[in-house]
Amino acid sequence: MSQPKNNAAIAGSLLLVSIMWGGNNAGTKWLVAFWPPIWTGGIRFLLAGLLLLAILRFTSWLGEYRPLTASQRRQLWLRGGLSLAVYIVIFNWALRLTSASHVALYLGASPVWTLVWEERPRRTWASGQRYAAAVLALGGVLVLFWPALRAAQMDLLGEILGLAASILWANFSHQMRILSANLSGVEVAAHTMWMSGIALMPLALVEIALHHITIGAESFGVLAFCVVFGGVIPYALWNNALRHWRTSQVVLFNNLIPLSTMTWSHLCLQEPITGTFWAAMVLIVAGVVLGQANWTKIFGMPEGF
Repeated sequence: MSQPKNNAAIAGSLLLVSIMWGGNNAGTKWLVAFWPPIWTGGIRFLLAGLLLLAILRFTSWLGEYRPLTASQRRQLWLRGGLSLAVYIVIFNWALRLTSASHVALYLGASPVWTLVWEERPRRTWASGQRYAAAVLALGGVLVLFWPALRAAQMDLLGEILGLAASILWANFSHQMRILSANLSGVEVAAHTMWMSGIALMPLALVEIALHHITIGAESFGVLAFCVVFGGVIPYALWNNALRHWRTSQVVLFNNLIPLSTMTWSHLCLQEPITGTFWAAMVLIVAGVVLGQANWTKIFGMPEGF
């Protein structure tokens, strides 16, 4: 009986993550409108990682603190910190150049990229199902791209970066699953975030040297929200889920983030809700559902064909 309860708790934590990341996406969209993208991502992850690390080091709230071995530190830098740093730069630039709901919708397609990544094509119904799901998700991506193809070049670049962020997020989740085999989700989240923040700081300092930025009460409040509710809490919950579930199963909850982001962005940033968004959402969600469901078992189909 304990396993179903654990699964329910994990699912509930991922639902909470989707709500928090929706708010974070809207908050980051607001910040990158007047803050440089690399600085915005770097300072957010540096503060979030150090805060989470301090909680681990000086309290027992999130488990026992364990010093890293040289091998663990190296793997965290290469698999965690650097992959997260690359992802957040692309993600923030995408947010600057296109709508937050579009970027979140691209991230919603990441479960399909992960499924394809986890298994090469084979002559089975399950493999055909996965690649049919990828085709549906790509259809949703094309629906998002079509208006940008007829608009300004900057809009198209934002859509391209949103798609790139989706693929990079699938890669990051895959790396987190590997790292979480020997470390807790909280440990991986803490070290990965501060390492990515450190990796980005040189470029971030160049950005703020070239662009004058102001930090008022409003921007500080939004940054604090993104650090705590877009960094500390959700990354710890996300990495903890990756310890227990397959990567493709965890990233399935990405499909809730576009709805959460759209709601936050519409209410807080007055972003319009377009018909293009809904059409793409239907295709991408259909692709993810097709790729995740065990249709061979449901309909009793043979494995091969």
